[in-house]
Amino acid sequence: MSLDEALEALAGPRTPIRFREVLAISARFFGEPRIRGSHHIFKMPWAGDPRINLQEDGNQAKPYQVQQVIRALKKLKEQGEEHASSSGAK
Repeated sequence: MSLDEALEALAGPRTPIRFREVLAISARFFGEPRIRGSHHIFKMPWAGDPRINLQEDGNQAKPYQVQQVIRALKKLKEQGEEHASSSGAK
């Protein structure tokens, strides 16, 4: 799954989104989380926000946490584009 496909899957019109799907997408782009109780906390490649801290709500992901993942994926995409343009890649 590409970064664009992940963003499309999360930002699409369907609601609610399954917790396991959000967890799998987050793990794909940010590595395995550390788990504290029911919280799945991901280490980000940058300091500060956006951060990802997921907690299951039944079988569904909490909507504000889906937004955290979307913001983090967008930032990851922006950093990738900045890196590509600064290195001269097209």
